Amino acid sequence: MLKMKRINPFLAALGAVFLLSACGLAQREPGFVSLFDGQTLQGWKHVGGPPDGYGVKDGVIYCSPKGRSLFTEQQFADFILRFEFKLEDGSNNGIGIRAPLEGDAAYLGMEIQILEDAAADRGKWGKLRAEQYHGSIYDLVAAKRGALKPAGEWNTEEIIAQGRSIKVIVNGQTIVDANLNDVTDPEKIRKHPGIFRERGHIGFLGHGDYLEFRNIRIKELPRTERDNTAPTGFTALFDGRTLNGWKGLVENPKKRAAMSKEALAAAQTQADALMREHWQIEDGALVYRGKGFDNLCTVKDYANFELVCDWKIEPKSDSGLYLRGSPQVQIWDPFTPPLSGGREVGSGGLYNNQKHPAKPLQVADKPIGEWNQFRIVMVGEKLHIFLNGELVVRDTTLENYWEREKPVYAREQIELQAHTTPVWFKNIYLREIPVP
Repeated sequence: MLKMKRINPFLAALGAVFLLSACGLAQREPGFVSLFDGQTLQGWKHVGGPPDGYGVKDGVIYCSPKGRSLFTEQQFADFILRFEFKLEDGSNNGIGIRAPLEGDAAYLGMEIQILEDAAADRGKWGKLRAEQYHGSIYDLVAAKRGALKPAGEWNTEEIIAQGRSIKVIVNGQTIVDANLNDVTDPEKIRKHPGIFRERGHIGFLGHGDYLEFRNIRIKELPRTERDNTAPTGFTALFDGRTLNGWKGLVENPKKRAAMSKEALAAAQTQADALMREHWQIEDGALVYRGKGFDNLCTVKDYANFELVCDWKIEPKSDSGLYLRGSPQVQIWDPFTPPLSGGREVGSGGLYNNQKHPAKPLQVADKPIGEWNQFRIVMVGEKLHIFLNGELVVRDTTLENYWEREKPVYAREQIELQAHTTPVWFKNIYLREIPVP
């Protein structure tokens, strides 16, 4: 006869409470799922720091003084994140959102600050900027203060990330309600390419202090996207049906500037006729069917901007994007010999740079024949370029190909490069960023 081990009723009840805390809230909130099972770090990944920097006890995830970063294995785009946290005197941490696993999440993703503000007021970290207090989007958007409970008490927090809208609610008070498109300071844009990432990991960003988290759950928010329909804050440069807003290529910026008004008009008429002959619209996409170098150009000129563009190519195809009339953000086949030549260099690099980096940071191209997406941010001479959500160019100068001794033109047209091979473009959206 087996002897049954007697279970302490108090401990059994306590364990049940922890599990309910971890999972029950998510079940009672439609659409939410738990990110923490109350017992293990399953679904989480240590990044930097020792593996015991984070642990689980009594139904909470704790960050030890050795803790650095702990990220979800899963990536998220738009979501509502809810959790509870308890600070000790002087605790400092952060919530990384839309972050990569590599690099500093505060800059390559975003960090929602976790900070015991009372210690900050006592000067523990020296003089802080407004964008460093609890709930702030670190270094970017300042949170309202006064919502935190004293150290040692549990707080509730909700982070809502939907497109460019970021909202932070602490203990029922909205302390951040931000539109990331309002971040127009060129220096902040250059330092924080992560604000342009559309998806990434969620994580805790430890800074050598103890604190606890529990009841961590998330609800993913769907995105509704239609081809050639611009997202909020952007303008569609291509309507999916016509060549309205586009023109043929006349020479380069230096030569155009030297032409008389009459000569330029005559050349433009001829270039537009060639454009209509070689650029076609098929299934809501722009397609180049010519055999020459007949770039398609925006009628309007642009200075600082964020540009989104989908593209695809055939094997051995070659194309690119001219920014402010200057070549080029490279599009090509990095996979098929002999064009790739074993270089293993992907698309997205600044091909004509000589003094500054020309190659992309990584190969992020999709297989030939599939649609790729660029997200290009240009402020001044500097560029961030994302290819299929991966940062391939970070804060790099685009050189002036036409006049090497001068900086890139302050305002000029955008061009879709024709390079004798077929190439498809769609979903071309642009958001102008004010020039300071």
